[in-house]
Amino acid sequence: MGTKKSRARAIALVAGAVLTAATLSGCTKTDTTAGGDLLQSLKDKGTVTVGFAGEAPYSFQQNGELSGATVALHREIFRNLGVETVDGVQTDFGALIPGLQAQRFDAVSAGMSILPERCEQAAFSEPEFMYTTALMVKQGNPLGLTDMQSIKDKGAKVAVMTGAIESDYAASLGIDATQVGSPQDGMDAVTSGRSDVFALTAISLNWLADHNPDAPVEVTESFVAEIDGKPQIGAGGTVFRTDNPDLLEAYNTELRKITSDKDKYLSIVGEFGFTEAELPDPELTTAKLCAGDI
Repeated sequence: MGTKKSRARAIALVAGAVLTAATLSGCTKTDTTAGGDLLQSLKDKGTVTVGFAGEAPYSFQQNGELSGATVALHREIFRNLGVETVDGVQTDFGALIPGLQAQRFDAVSAGMSILPERCEQAAFSEPEFMYTTALMVKQGNPLGLTDMQSIKDKGAKVAVMTGAIESDYAASLGIDATQVGSPQDGMDAVTSGRSDVFALTAISLNWLADHNPDAPVEVTESFVAEIDGKPQIGAGGTVFRTDNPDLLEAYNTELRKITSDKDKYLSIVGEFGFTEAELPDPELTTAKLCAGDI
């Protein structure tokens, strides 16, 4: 997320559970309409407001415009639902679900991992992306890091993004990780020597490295993390409040038209570096992910 050699940090400070958020639209409070009425309210307004954390290439601000693969999906889907405009509110990743619950936005656009504990707080769409983890290290990978276990085995100093799944991986493995607010902060931690490695989704790290070619870093091969010998199959989706079932159902109906058509899917998200590898497995449902049945 960002242009070449950009070092700008675009993460708004969050005080308490959720407070201030920078917005692209100037809106800081969405319509308080509850239940199934929200979809009709969005149609009437012609605008849906999404929360995003500035993690490219999922959702980010570029040249003053909201961009990214999840944003592209949302523009397609909401347009088909009769909602022409997608606006954004930027906040820290860890504040996205609290911000959604506080009605600061109508949905979360971040490719957020579908996890049982998150499903207790909010409603997820069916999977939109499959993903794997990778590591950003100094050029030459001096510690020879390859996965989360290697970080633990070598006592490496690792940075993870607050609220991201890699933070959970580190905690599960007993790794003392430094929390950072954005991908840029994670890369800065590596280049400054504060951390040996930054763990995040592979597609995000590759985008970050490609858009900062002068940074003395490299990205390892991606991997599926293992916790207690169990592969952590990752998939992300859009997040809604639990009291908006009609909106969720309508969204999923349109989403299936895209994820069931490889060419259509890639025509929407391909420009952001997504490939057929990120196309969701139709057998991997949100119900299974929320139940931890994977």
